[in-house]
Amino acid sequence: MSIRVATQTTPQTAERYSPISAQSSAADLALRRFLDILVSCLALLLLLPFLVLLALIIRIDSPGPVLFTQRRVGKDGQEFAFFKFRSMYADAEKRLDTVLGTNERTGPVFKMRHDPRITRVGHWLRHSSLDEIPQLLNILRGEMSLVGPRPALPREVALYTPPQRHRLCVTPGLTGLWQVSGRADLSFEESIALDLEYIARCSFALNCVILLRTVPAVLTGRGAY
Repeated sequence: MSIRVATQTTPQTAERYSPISAQSSAADLALRRFLDILVSCLALLLLLPFLVLLALIIRIDSPGPVLFTQRRVGKDGQEFAFFKFRSMYADAEKRLDTVLGTNERTGPVFKMRHDPRITRVGHWLRHSSLDEIPQLLNILRGEMSLVGPRPALPREVALYTPPQRHRLCVTPGLTGLWQVSGRADLSFEESIALDLEYIARCSFALNCVILLRTVPAVLTGRGAY
């Protein structure tokens, strides 16, 4: 399946990616929610022993809670508590100002390959995407879906242009089109363009394709940091 990527979002493209274009049929939405619940429940049950082991490794590696909870922005701009396995030291948020000047991405998103706030185990968790597993709880709660744009931080959303805010018209996802197309190797503008492309073409079939492409993307660790 070929994916056309726009390099800029303009007022003209904003009309194309309006919330109306993101509407799926009632059957598609029901099927999507059923798949979200089924996959999340099965994954959590099957992975439970492994998750307990991960929790122990995180606690042994550095002091602090096992889970990291952060406010993120979901569908229609609604904020929710976003879960991850902690991959940074407990005081990482307080130390953010000390590393902001070394941001390696354009736009409002902060990314840094060798962030000193990341723990030894955290590097492995991020490269393997294992830190994202707790978001299955967000999916069960209906705050996220298996596929969709990644939920952004409130401070990032505050800097969005009007066209970029159209990515908030769908439920955010655990994986998405830009995650399987390069992740952090893409620029902020390219990531937004892929999110808007996904919204314009959103369907149950496309979600299945993205889920299948997620497996090799996770195994190779491309763009993960």
